[in-house]
Amino acid sequence: METLSYEKIIDASKQKVWDILWDAETYKEWTKFFNPKSASFMKSDWKVGGKTYFVNTEGEGMVSTIDSLEEPNQIIFKHLGMVDKDGNEDTESMEIKQWSGFFEKYILIDFDGKTKLHAEVQIEKEWHDHMNEGFIKGLEIVKDLAEENKDELNSLF
Repeated sequence: METLSYEKIIDASKQKVWDILWDAETYKEWTKFFNPKSASFMKSDWKVGGKTYFVNTEGEGMVSTIDSLEEPNQIIFKHLGMVDKDGNEDTESMEIKQWSGFFEKYILIDFDGKTKLHAEVQIEKEWHDHMNEGFIKGLEIVKDLAEENKDELNSLF
């Protein structure tokens, strides 16, 4: 197992950054680098201990749970397994058990009037390059979307 960490300083409020991370439309934008061939969706009941699915347009992907939730300060997902296009969940196979229980964390911190977004993910080493590319490019999109209207607003005053 390997833990990857990313930080991005964003000139926007924590709530705005949070909304961009988890809004259905903007989520598809910033996560497109993880699976360029298919849009990504997150479906969640937003409950600690409940179910969260990170899936593609065919419905295939990961099944997870929210381990900790404190909007807009942090969310920690615990990955449980995979789900196929028919909705069947695999949380018990030997392949899944090698990484089941890995965490993915998003922490938003007030930082001198801006927001520091800290993302952290536990992965198997063979996913290092894929995750690095996804998070580096994806968090830049989060920053761009959150700061999108800043210049227009500043020019009004």
